Amino acid sequence: MKKRTISILLCTILLLTLSAPAWAINQSRTVIGADLNPMQVDMVYASFGMRRGDVIELTLTNAEERRYLEGFVDDRMIGTRSISCVYVELLPPDSGMSVFTNNVTWCTGDMYVNALATAGITDARILVSAPFEVSGTAALAGVYKAYEDMTGTSLDDTAKLVGTQELTVTGDLAQQIGSMDSTSIVGELKLMLDQTKYMSDEEIRGVIIDIAGRYNVRLTETQIKQLISLCRSLEGLNPDQLKQKVEDVQGTLQKMSDAKDKIAFYAESVKQFLDSASDFFNKVRDFLSRFQK
Repeated sequence: MKKRTISILLCTILLLTLSAPAWAINQSRTVIGADLNPMQVDMVYASFGMRRGDVIELTLTNAEERRYLEGFVDDRMIGTRSISCVYVELLPPDSGMSVFTNNVTWCTGDMYVNALATAGITDARILVSAPFEVSGTAALAGVYKAYEDMTGTSLDDTAKLVGTQELTVTGDLAQQIGSMDSTSIVGELKLMLDQTKYMSDEEIRGVIIDIAGRYNVRLTETQIKQLISLCRSLEGLNPDQLKQKVEDVQGTLQKMSDAKDKIAFYAESVKQFLDSASDFFNKVRDFLSRFQK
């Protein structure tokens, strides 16, 4: 319960410190997992720092999640229920993208930012949440749905699928080498698309090993094959546009890092206040107890 309260507090602080301009109020959506009960939905909205009805709500089913995840994620991870939820808010051009998570165990904000940029989403504030711990892989489908509903345009299907593949590959790597190294390695490969698309699999293998070596990382054969497969999937995208997105993401990730530091400061301040208050009331209780005796 304490962990859940702190998570809700952090998300609320984030929304307060990064509040949206008035023009953007109607440019936001929540996408709620179809299999949540009313109490769980209320918990998710609390983590978003809002109440149900404050923003237009869409629903995401497990079938919609599977459209993007099957073939990339272990079926056991997809499950049979739609649980992950997202809040998506469009921002003015060149604002960048921020992603923060609550009860998400497998995907980090950095991973979402990189994968969503590949899918063609920029300039948005996104919160990913669930009433209990989930992997978070299905959240991409919710972001896609919210973005398309707000803009009235469909994202490129190939880009959406590649974005999902990127998230899952990066997530798998992160379990072994850490999220920072995994996103950095994938980012470098994306920057080299104009070169790797003309290489053989064996040549790409050499490039991957060289890049990993710069991060003092030794990849397994399975991981190398996953990255080669991702490179081949990226070939369906425009190299110049992808390169621009990767470069734009660097500034976004720095802003997210700064925001996380700010939230950590507020959270520590709140914790210290609560500890002081608890200590004060304990002393009052002890005093009254002695008085009553």
